[in-house]
Amino acid sequence: MSTRTEDLDRADELRAEIDRTGYYPEVVADCLASAVAGEKVVSFFLHHEPTFDRDEVRRHLSVLVLTPSRLILAHTDEHAGDDLLPEPYTSTSTEAVRIDSVASVVVTRMIANPTSGPSKAAEAVMTIGWGGVNRVDLEPAGCTDPNCDADHGYTGVLTPDDFSLRVSAAADGHDSVGRMLAFAESLSARTHRR
Repeated sequence: MSTRTEDLDRADELRAEIDRTGYYPEVVADCLASAVAGEKVVSFFLHHEPTFDRDEVRRHLSVLVLTPSRLILAHTDEHAGDDLLPEPYTSTSTEAVRIDSVASVVVTRMIANPTSGPSKAAEAVMTIGWGGVNRVDLEPAGCTDPNCDADHGYTGVLTPDDFSLRVSAAADGHDSVGRMLAFAESLSARTHRR
């Protein structure tokens, strides 16, 4: 009897991966446990990356978790002390999105030397849209008359842009790119079943 991947609870694997990053594992695991709220973990992806804040390097962890009914996104950042909190601290934000709200999963793969046949992606970008955030790109509108000096207003494009993540083999390793692509495939399959 075979077990479907979606029937497995991968919560223990997720916790082991959080521990492996070494990035405030207790804080990250506690926030995720609260957001997942007892549901099974069907699929997950972690992306640990440095961020640059003036002359300092800080770390950032993004965790995406797919449950049977929701997509959970968690972001943890570290901060130096400030006026409000004098000691260094972390901030973690989580967002839970119903699977039936996910409108699009866009995956862009960059393949080096495509003429040499199939190969692993050197880089991938995953953009997930559910209508929470839209990006507006505006530019001045014009006409074809080169002598026209009238104000034609603006033209633009409204693009859903709720969440985007870029992973590259050079920075993160081929395995990380593969894991993100596997997560995107799992999420795409869940949105297909609506």
